[in-house]
Amino acid sequence: MRGLNLHFLGHATTRVELGGRVVLTDPVLTKRVGPLTRVVPLPDSSAWAEVDTVLVSHLHGDHLHLPSLRLLSRARIVVPRGAGAWLRKHGVHNVEEIAPGETIQDGALHITATEAIHSGHRWGPRLTHGPQSPALGHLLEADGTRVYSAGDTDLFEGMKQLGPVDVALLPVWGWGPNLGPGHLTPERAAVAAGLLKAAAVVPVHWGTLAVPGIHLTKQMKKLLVEPPETFAEHVVEAGLPTDVLITRPGAEVTLPAPEERA
Repeated sequence: MRGLNLHFLGHATTRVELGGRVVLTDPVLTKRVGPLTRVVPLPDSSAWAEVDTVLVSHLHGDHLHLPSLRLLSRARIVVPRGAGAWLRKHGVHNVEEIAPGETIQDGALHITATEAIHSGHRWGPRLTHGPQSPALGHLLEADGTRVYSAGDTDLFEGMKQLGPVDVALLPVWGWGPNLGPGHLTPERAAVAAGLLKAAAVVPVHWGTLAVPGIHLTKQMKKLLVEPPETFAEHVVEAGLPTDVLITRPGAEVTLPAPEERA
């Protein structure tokens, strides 16, 4: 994993340093996201300093968060094809579009958009008005290291073709007491880790956002902490040779030393 550094900033937001470039995925950098509140401390502003490229996986408000994108106006904002005009209308510029199978380059870093099984509509899967574009994942490659950021997705057959990857950033829950279609449960995320032949997985999309008040219930208190542990249990049960790198929101990911992967 030469030249790789990772910080899990919360929900689906990660800072990926690879190939001499800094990438931020699905930035959510404020205390509130629509009706949701952040239940962990905000990352320091240094966490999004000197970002070169921002990758937006899809248009849902907890992944495409306009106030957060406006904080990153100097970065290259890469969004699903068809979303650019809507973003510019809402004051986000320096926007570039990408579709599944397409690759862009940032210095030595290659970023390929992948398929994702998830609603691409801004307001949800059952509406037809408003902006819509396909949901994406992203495969980042440089210096012989491969990092897969899933965004939001359910399992899909093409995961087999994406591997092997050195690190997969896999969602293991969401922000509510249940999951709708197009998401990975901890058990299904373990299946994804196997399909991807992931040497290591950072569980994401957990422990960060909740509906005010509901986060104080017994059920939500458990759901804010247990999904990555449950995912790790399923990885062990499946006999996968995958390191599960459970990282609290806001913390740097401790990557395995090279000798640990020997």
